[in-house]
Amino acid sequence: MADGKAPEVAPSRQEVGTRVDPFRAYNFKLLIDGVNEGHFTQCSDLEVEVITPHPRERLAGPVMHGDLTLRYGVTQSPELWNWFLASMNGGPSRKNVSVLLLEGDGMTQKLRWDLNEAWPKKWRAAPLDVLGQQIAVDSLTLVFESITRG
Repeated sequence: MADGKAPEVAPSRQEVGTRVDPFRAYNFKLLIDGVNEGHFTQCSDLEVEVITPHPRERLAGPVMHGDLTLRYGVTQSPELWNWFLASMNGGPSRKNVSVLLLEGDGMTQKLRWDLNEAWPKKWRAAPLDVLGQQIAVDSLTLVFESITRG
């Protein structure tokens, strides 16, 4: 610098000592029987289809539900794994589940889907990291009987 002054440093977006919520980037919250059991970054494959006997008929047939898959999640509870263990042992425990889409602030609910009589069909673990204190989940696939949007 010709004038001997140090370059100005842009102020930090986060003040020193300010606590950052580690789940803020995980904008899908999973509630099992009303208890927060995990946070995920993606929710996919949410599907409901009305089957018609013939395309020209105007009659509605049975309703089929796709499986819901939550991806890239973290939890501080062993409940998701214990719930999946019940499915592995042949007796899936059906629970009422809510998936909440949160606003960018990580706290305000934007959308909500309530899955009735849901149970875990598939679990995929994320790479294990001894530095983290959370349990990482690569994906969790849920089967459900019915869905409502809140």
